[in-house]
Amino acid sequence: MSLNRREFLHIMSMAAAAGMLPGTSYANSDHGKKLQSTPLSMELYKAPMKGKVRLLHLTDTHAQLKPIYFREPNVNLGIGPAFGEFPHVVGHKALKKMGIKENTPLAHAFTNLNFQDAAEQYGKVGGFAHIKTLLDSLREQAGGQENTLTMDGGDLWHGSATALWTRGQDMVEASNLIGVDVMTGHWEFTYKEAEVLANIQKFKGEFLAQNMRIKEDSLFGGEYRDMTDMYGGAGLYDEDNAFPFKPYTVKVVNGERIAIVGQAFPRTANANPQSNFPDWSFGLREQSLQEIVNNIRDKEKVAAIVMISHNGMDVDIKMANRVSGIDAIFGGHTHDGVPQTIPVKNPEGGVCHVTNAGSNGKFVGCMDLDIQNGKLRGVNYQLLPVFANVLQADKDVESFINTMRQTVYDKEIVESRNPEYAVNKDRLGKTYESILNEELAIAEDTLYRRGNFMGTWDQIIVNSLREEHDTQIALSAGVRWGTSVLAGEMITMERVMDETSMTYGETYKSELTGTNIKDILEGVCENIFQKDPYLQSGGDMVRVGGMDYTCEPNASFGQRISNLRLDDGTLLTAGKTYTVAGWGQVEEVGGGRPVWDVVADHLRDNKSDLKLKKINTPLLKGVSDNPGIESY
Repeated sequence: MSLNRREFLHIMSMAAAAGMLPGTSYANSDHGKKLQSTPLSMELYKAPMKGKVRLLHLTDTHAQLKPIYFREPNVNLGIGPAFGEFPHVVGHKALKKMGIKENTPLAHAFTNLNFQDAAEQYGKVGGFAHIKTLLDSLREQAGGQENTLTMDGGDLWHGSATALWTRGQDMVEASNLIGVDVMTGHWEFTYKEAEVLANIQKFKGEFLAQNMRIKEDSLFGGEYRDMTDMYGGAGLYDEDNAFPFKPYTVKVVNGERIAIVGQAFPRTANANPQSNFPDWSFGLREQSLQEIVNNIRDKEKVAAIVMISHNGMDVDIKMANRVSGIDAIFGGHTHDGVPQTIPVKNPEGGVCHVTNAGSNGKFVGCMDLDIQNGKLRGVNYQLLPVFANVLQADKDVESFINTMRQTVYDKEIVESRNPEYAVNKDRLGKTYESILNEELAIAEDTLYRRGNFMGTWDQIIVNSLREEHDTQIALSAGVRWGTSVLAGEMITMERVMDETSMTYGETYKSELTGTNIKDILEGVCENIFQKDPYLQSGGDMVRVGGMDYTCEPNASFGQRISNLRLDDGTLLTAGKTYTVAGWGQVEEVGGGRPVWDVVADHLRDNKSDLKLKKINTPLLKGVSDNPGIESY
């Protein structure tokens, strides 16, 4: 039997991931050089209780029910006061700052170093059945579930095909099974209001959001009240103060009263179609937060106040510095896996411990609160990677996932806002499992997304868009979610949906001038590299295909982008018009097919030659000394 290069890569990669190659349990290769690596062990999960109350934290799982690969970024630039501070330190400098040795499971979990080889050795991460096993172990080591509280920071209901097809219902059930007590949201609001309320009604925990309000006009008539009545009052927690959901809750854990405040993503209206939530507004609402914390301190007699947040880590750090009385912030949104807390002094001189627990189900945060005589004396924190090769799958959760994936795709599915593409007729009558297991092509490069600029998965997407719409340039949103694929691994439809599934995934073709294109890039740059975290909108740089450019992150607004050139080297002209393809328009509905079908067809059509010939990675200026960049 003879194998071509792609088939050989596929077989060897799968064998390595399964531990079938000699030495893969204890050694990695790095450009042919053997490296001694630490094997995985259950010792990693020994976490005896170091306090009286244990808080467990998940965030940004993005609906990844099964184990996956996920590559950490090699570019996460800190600008201004964030320079050199967590989470803006990557690679070898991150290991040094964290005190983690190279070529260990923790080095693989927290950095991108030797990603392909380390992933082949250590296997996949996450998976809700494995998360449940870890949560149960951490609860048991704390003396029982009654001594613990489990929180989810949002982006739970979105990020996979099954979440899209069930409108997040699969993830509600999964979160119930693993025992989530409280949560807040962001991409939860990518669904329509009624769908959100239906999901919250089915959720067995509490949904918290102190920074959401019901719009004044929505309370004038009876339609909004009628809608909330249909879902047991969900969405109308406090009409007098216009809170759709509880701003905070108090839980008694091991005899101690613990307050949890919810902070949903403040810029949700920028990231998802406002037509889906016409009755709700979002914001930072710092003053409201301080008032709520003051009220808790005055009236609730709690031992500790914590916040479950989807602000993003830089915003959480600034907020911790400006709001007094919060003891810890369990953050999300920016997908930063940081294994230690960031202690931040507040205006009264107290300390707030800021954390962020990564993404895609890769980590579980564990904080023990040392409470004595009703007062918090200190915290002990660990961020534990979820290695699926070590943690056994919980049978009940695994059964739920397998059964759910046998659901048959039918005409009730809504894949797109465009009625023409709402239901994919080619999928009708097939199970979710069979649709998602379709083999499209073998990856000839390690495919990943996460990072401030370009990823190899993003290059596949922009190449697909240009091919579909026959354009000079393609733009793809710099979203942080999306799993990784190893070189040599089969790319399935499921992996494509991981990168692209959303409620507004329609593609489009347009014409933009050179000035328009530069302005778009400058605007996104300002969102990312604005020195004031409160003025950042989140996400990474828009991905560009068919064009290169130079970016100077430390420059001022309007001066960061230069030297825009098409792939053939031609400079863009300010007043000249160029054809541009894209996807994911928030307020407009593109006329093209959903992006996942566009990408899938591109992979099918190019499976004999999928090696990336060029990656449109921007040239960076002024960041060579920044510890947030390595091997760029």
